[in-house]
Amino acid sequence: MLAYLHIPYCDSKCHYCSFNSYVDKFDTRKAYMQALKRQLEFELERFEVKKGSIETLFIGGGTPSTVAPKLYEPIFALLKPYLQQDAEITTEANPNSATTSWIEGMKALGVNRISFGVQSFDEKKLEALGRAHNPIQAKEAIIRAHDAGIEHISLDLIYNYRNDTKTLLHSDIDQAFELPIDHISAYELTIEDGTKFTQTPEVRQENELLAFYVADEIRKRGFEHYEISNFGHYQSKHNKGYWELKDYIGAGAGAVGFLKERRFYPQNDIQAYISDPLKIIEEALNSDDLLTERLFLGLRSNIGIESNILNESMKTKANTLVEENKLRKEGSRYFNENYFLSDELALYILG
Repeated sequence: MLAYLHIPYCDSKCHYCSFNSYVDKFDTRKAYMQALKRQLEFELERFEVKKGSIETLFIGGGTPSTVAPKLYEPIFALLKPYLQQDAEITTEANPNSATTSWIEGMKALGVNRISFGVQSFDEKKLEALGRAHNPIQAKEAIIRAHDAGIEHISLDLIYNYRNDTKTLLHSDIDQAFELPIDHISAYELTIEDGTKFTQTPEVRQENELLAFYVADEIRKRGFEHYEISNFGHYQSKHNKGYWELKDYIGAGAGAVGFLKERRFYPQNDIQAYISDPLKIIEEALNSDDLLTERLFLGLRSNIGIESNILNESMKTKANTLVEENKLRKEGSRYFNENYFLSDELALYILG
């Protein structure tokens, strides 16, 4: 069992961001966190959560570091009995708002992992992406988190922006590894509907080789490539829980929850959510939907896929991929040798 909390506030809107986030509703933060607690109380009953059964808690956004630790206190008090003693508790943060007092306040609540939205250490690239921090702030925030005793620290990088070169990305990776991190998420820039970059799609370059280059450079420095966009000495338990299709509570405006064959969608709009955090749309998933998800998620990560979920035709195709050295079989489980081919492999097996 996992839990996710969505914090929809940001101090600025990045040009590529399609997440449910707002830069103009900070006056609603107190009411929003109260509504978030109300939904969590409801979900703990709906999911029949037992004491000590939540393995991971992830606070995402938006920008969780735009909300003061004091406003998180009632939520952590509510969740504390349900969290495992060694639960992984992650919060995302932006370098410009993750102050020493904020980091120390979140650590006091139980946070033991912070994922920083860095994206690059190149000042011009940060400006072009619409980021609100500079390279020095990024480095200082990560060092502050380490000095405060945060056990696990991750940072995000983005590649395939139009001015990206191997030289620039090599520098970004080098600078990342000079910092006290044990995880990197490296995402390819995508142009999503409704973002500022929708008007200038040419800012994304089509260079498949850069994906392999970034992955190789990060692996060379000792991080394991355990999912198409994720690398680390430490592998996020929360991320892996999603890929294993574990049940997860999704609380907050724009969050998503999952329980067995159902998904749950709270309202996106902050004011609507505050007014009624229990107005939640349900979506039923059939066995084909779940099989498809297991294949796509398993093949893009080191989770792999269990052979007993495949019919005979699918097993034949999977075994063909083993013979072609595109999949590896260990016992009754298939593992992908190249995450960047995961979609094609999944479609071939399903076909």
